[in-house]
Amino acid sequence: MVHNYLHKIGWFVGLLLLQVLILNNMHIVGYATPFLYVYLILKFESETSRNALMLWAFFLGLAVDVFSDTPGMNAAATVFLAFLRPVLLRLFTPRDTVESFVPAVRTMGISPFLKYLSFSVLVHHAVLLSIEFFSFAHLGTLLLRILSSSVLTVACVMAVEGIRKKR
Repeated sequence: MVHNYLHKIGWFVGLLLLQVLILNNMHIVGYATPFLYVYLILKFESETSRNALMLWAFFLGLAVDVFSDTPGMNAAATVFLAFLRPVLLRLFTPRDTVESFVPAVRTMGISPFLKYLSFSVLVHHAVLLSIEFFSFAHLGTLLLRILSSSVLTVACVMAVEGIRKKR
């Protein structure tokens, strides 16, 4: 149990540092920014309670907000993702999956995991970037940023999954 929490705290700190020191400064073609920190929320065990997940999400989003000077935007989007995560897991998890599992390519299969990951990231980015824009005046730019950032984040998460799978 303690080992599990230490492992999560290690991922929390590592993803937070990676996000605020490197990834927040990456803007590919001025539109796409990877938000890899959502990986932590997506990788919690399936039996994790919604309240515990939302608490972890709040502190992760708040930490990113503090270092990124974005007042509550990441916290709001991450808590919303944590709130929807149990529904998304039930929606995209194969019926024959065991009761408790960690969402991954290895446990879910490539297609269900990719659907779960893509939809989750798309929801998170839609909320985050809509709050950031706070207007639908430039809807095309907003949709382009949501889509390009989502594709880049999904690619980064799949790369991390590939590296973790080989271990």
